[in-house]
Amino acid sequence: MFDIRRYTSDKADEWNQFVAQSKNGTFLFFRNYVEYHADRFADYSLMFYLDGNLYALLPANREGDTLYSHKGLSYGGLVMSEQTTTAAVCMLFDEMNAFLCADGLSRVVYKAVPWIYHRLPSEEDLFAIFLQCHARILGRDISSTIMPARPVKWKRDRRYAANKARNNGITVDSSDDYDAFWRILSDNLMRKFGSSPVHSLNEIMLLHNRFPDHIQLWTAHSADGELLAGTVLYVNGGVVHSQYISASDKGKHLHAVDALYDHIIHRAYSDASYIDLGTSNMPHSSDLHESLIYQKEGFGGRAVCYDTYEWTL
Repeated sequence: MFDIRRYTSDKADEWNQFVAQSKNGTFLFFRNYVEYHADRFADYSLMFYLDGNLYALLPANREGDTLYSHKGLSYGGLVMSEQTTTAAVCMLFDEMNAFLCADGLSRVVYKAVPWIYHRLPSEEDLFAIFLQCHARILGRDISSTIMPARPVKWKRDRRYAANKARNNGITVDSSDDYDAFWRILSDNLMRKFGSSPVHSLNEIMLLHNRFPDHIQLWTAHSADGELLAGTVLYVNGGVVHSQYISASDKGKHLHAVDALYDHIIHRAYSDASYIDLGTSNMPHSSDLHESLIYQKEGFGGRAVCYDTYEWTL
């Protein structure tokens, strides 16, 4: 049987060491990332011990009678070690469900870690929630991913745009000018969707300062130095994820995004295992942003699904 415990702050080092050595954890699961917005979520992260040793982790929060894994993260799910076995994970979920029921919960919403982030195959949890929990898909988001080692040829219009941007003197480089990029990003989101970035400028700066090797800004500038476009990248080992991408009106006219991705894909991160260009639908919605995914597929991106499951207890 598993010894299931709620996470407490005195376990931070043990938690972080397990994530660092796990087969499917990323820096998003370190406690100083999970807790950057602790005021918004009631933490209900779980630690699973077997024979006195930490066996698995679940970053999670609670809202009413529902457990989310974790609602404040892009993806979640069970964090496992190389020694994890399918039979043990099935037992783990069965015992976790009983633990949650005893604490008054009646529903679980579960976001699995997408397979491109796995350092070793890590879908024991998907089998277990099917077998033990009778889980059903609650939502499926579609992302576009590139394998630099096996690139898909760019569409002609994307290659033309990147060449034109280069001929217009647009340059791309890493940057710390989050303030200028956030103004462009916020303006675009407000005009198009009446919304703001998920992270405030202060939050993304806090996270960048905590994880400077993992959170990076790349920007495209005109010949006279004007910032035209940028992207915030989350770098997880061999996976590079575009968390935000945006361009000014002038940047769109001069194809700055094409220049940006040309540099990232073919130069800066050409040795990455995967470059994830992000999702192209509203979360958990069939509302596909066709022009956005057309652009990403033009860069050679192909589909990876981010799935969310649910089950009742």
